[in-house]
Amino acid sequence: MPSGTSELLTKALGNTVLVRLKGGREVRGVLMSFDQHLNLVLDEAEEIKDNKTRRLGMIIVRGDNVVFISPAV
Repeated sequence: MPSGTSELLTKALGNTVLVRLKGGREVRGVLMSFDQHLNLVLDEAEEIKDNKTRRLGMIIVRGDNVVFISPAV
């Protein structure tokens, strides 16, 4: 994990984030936890595709699938 990433993610805990995954998929949810491999636990997660959302609930995202993480708007 790049330097400073852990600090930024720690500040994002409990807040909604947008995660872009390999293959172009996007998931939005509340960041509950993460580890040094960038594995993420998201609660109230939903997949965003073609301006439609699909509820997923609580999910684990493997860090090797993460392209970027951003505050959700």
